Amino acid sequence: MKIAALLIGLLASHRAYGFAPSQKGSLLLSRSEGNHAVVTQGIITVPIATGGSSPFSLHAGHSASSTTRLFMGWGPEPIWSTGTVTSNIQACPSGSCVSLKISVPDGSDFLHPGQYVQVLPSDAAEDAKPLFLAIASAPTGTPPKPAAPSAKKTAEADAAAGPDEASSPSPVPATWEFLVKKTDNNAWLTSLPAQASLSVSQPMGAGFPIAENLEGFKYDFPTQNILLFATGSGIAPIRSAIESRRLNVAKPDSGGRTCTLYYGVRTPDDMPYVSKFADWEEMGVQVVPVVSRPDVACESGATWEGRTGYVQNALEEDGVPIPRNSGALLCGVKGMTESVKSMLMEAGVFEGRCLTNF
Repeated sequence: MKIAALLIGLLASHRAYGFAPSQKGSLLLSRSEGNHAVVTQGIITVPIATGGSSPFSLHAGHSASSTTRLFMGWGPEPIWSTGTVTSNIQACPSGSCVSLKISVPDGSDFLHPGQYVQVLPSDAAEDAKPLFLAIASAPTGTPPKPAAPSAKKTAEADAAAGPDEASSPSPVPATWEFLVKKTDNNAWLTSLPAQASLSVSQPMGAGFPIAENLEGFKYDFPTQNILLFATGSGIAPIRSAIESRRLNVAKPDSGGRTCTLYYGVRTPDDMPYVSKFADWEEMGVQVVPVVSRPDVACESGATWEGRTGYVQNALEEDGVPIPRNSGALLCGVKGMTESVKSMLMEAGVFEGRCLTNF
């Protein structure tokens, strides 16, 4: 495959680099109004560092130990549990992001690719602000099957009556993976060693509405082609979607549903998950890495001979095959998601099939 030849040098560079555990780094929480960049680079961001006042209020939430903490007032109140770091490794040769694996006591509520959690230090002060992280690994819970109208009414009545503790399922321990971009404000997270503890909320958000919008005949045309777009560590929830196998992509040359991933990074050294690309292609996902600054020298010695520019440039060059039968998942910076969505809709892709996870 072309991707295999293109990435041999990168894989060699990654192995030589050693993926040493990260020592420092952090997340910068920010938000752009009215766009998907709320979930950007694998991290769900909130309007704290925009330079203006936050449009959200703070409310008191309760941890599992009944300690009151502040959390952002959008979405449900977090239910805190104790997570344990099982590994923390550098995710790319530049050291710009880390890959964290965190074990949690119950993973049954992680139902959909694109969901996120809130995290706090285990000894966080009451006014500590949580970080929001999209889960990069495949869901560990089983989503409920669509209910018939009569069953929906019964479910609504049951929900109004409150939880039935006797019928609640037993917790299912799980390990979730996160891709965290290092910035200036979260060294506490990116430097956590194995066996360290932290507070983790239940999975939040609806994730990518894949079944609702890409399956069936909601738009009269079946989905025969899926396009995936990510920049930076926005690849995290896209990876979750791929490895969940809920995109129902056919294996290469089998004549079924096709899928192409456009993944943009600044330099080859800033590209995580290179070792997974071949596996994704075996699953039927054509991987198109795009580097915006191929002229920047890489410390690993890697050179780039693939696509250059931005993912929207690559989309413009390739075009959209069978647009009325295509759908897309997007996660990344505002400029990319807005530009790509506009291009897709102009080509004839239904707006409802341009999916984000927020």
